[in-house]
Amino acid sequence: MIKFTLRIPEDLHERLTAQATADRRSLNSELLHLLEVGLNTVSPETPNRPAGNSASPAPLHGSGHAPRP
Repeated sequence: MIKFTLRIPEDLHERLTAQATADRRSLNSELLHLLEVGLNTVSPETPNRPAGNSASPAPLHGSGHAPRP
C-alpha cells in the first residue's frame, strides 16, 4: 500500500468526512470507494483519453449519492 499526503480545501474535507460518517466508513475507506466508483464509471476509450490514457481532462464529480440540500 502506498501512503501519500493530499491537500484539499477545508469544505471538501468536511463533505468527505460527513459522507464517510453517513456510509459508516473511515475517511480513508470512503476516499478509496469514491475513487474506485469514479474510475469505474469512466470508459478507457472516452474522448480526450485515447487508448486508456489515465489523464483526465476534468476532475471527477459526484459520488453516486443523492445531492445534498
